[in-house]
Amino acid sequence: MRQCVKTKCWTGLLVLALVGGCASGPRSIQNVSPSSKEQAKEKITGVGGVFIKARNPKEMAKWYRDHLGIDATRGYADFSWRDKEHPEHVGRTTWALFPTNTPYFRPSTAPFMINYRVANLERMVEQLRRSGVTVDKVQDFNYGRFAWITDPEGNRIELWEPKGE
Repeated sequence: MRQCVKTKCWTGLLVLALVGGCASGPRSIQNVSPSSKEQAKEKITGVGGVFIKARNPKEMAKWYRDHLGIDATRGYADFSWRDKEHPEHVGRTTWALFPTNTPYFRPSTAPFMINYRVANLERMVEQLRRSGVTVDKVQDFNYGRFAWITDPEGNRIELWEPKGE
């Protein structure tokens, strides 16, 4: 019982310190607006897909279907969702399995690749190149524009600007 009291006391002090500032009294909150350069910075808007390498994609797909309910009978599954700010807009996140020898993840040898959604691929690619990131290629398809990069640890990243966004 005594230990619980001490824990609650320390937790309360931590919350008080975080909310009220130091023991010297509350701090005033300043309005700090980001510079125009920060406001214009492109960023990821969501996850467009998760791609996983599997030794036996058909068996792995069956396991995910049987145990987690992911139906990837066409080689992938789409999870539909609505944009919070624009509920009339339906988006999707794709989940797919690939054979371990797929060239799609190259040059990465990682067993996965994440596809991130972006609002403006052209600006994102320019921003990445200005900061020294190599953009391997940019491609257009009827469902959007794509670019591929690799992070410092060798993980392949796919950037996607969906068509019409």
